[in-house]
Amino acid sequence: MGNLSHLDDTGAARMVDVGGKAATARSATAAGRIRMAPATLQAVREGSGPKGDVLSAARIAGIMAAKKTGELIPLCHPLALDTVSVDFAFSDDAVEVTARAALTGKTGVEMEALTAASVALLTLYDMAKALEKGMVIENVRLLEKTGGKSGDWRAE
Repeated sequence: MGNLSHLDDTGAARMVDVGGKAATARSATAAGRIRMAPATLQAVREGSGPKGDVLSAARIAGIMAAKKTGELIPLCHPLALDTVSVDFAFSDDAVEVTARAALTGKTGVEMEALTAASVALLTLYDMAKALEKGMVIENVRLLEKTGGKSGDWRAE
């Protein structure tokens, strides 16, 4: 079990010790989408649903979630993020969410970007569920990360 950084030699969970690592610039970008019916998508785009401007609420929720990742995900380090952004794009049948987190620190921000994207998508669902309960959240994944010991990585 020595290959899993969050397990010690006996298999017990542990927080990774980053104390001896140098602080470097790190970033991560994650994305996902929520599919919905055309009428729901139009209401989200126009902010005309019963809960108003769902995109603003989802953006704020995603940013707040990134800042709370260390409280939500066991063994994640609480991080002082330099920036978090949550952006939206529309396709024919979905709202696409892209979240980016960055800092100068001793550990990466992949979980923060993934949490921001996930919570933004969940908020979109919550804000539009009065219009449609069958929306589908899908394809949440890390798109890229930069910095750190393992270097840069991009999804194919």
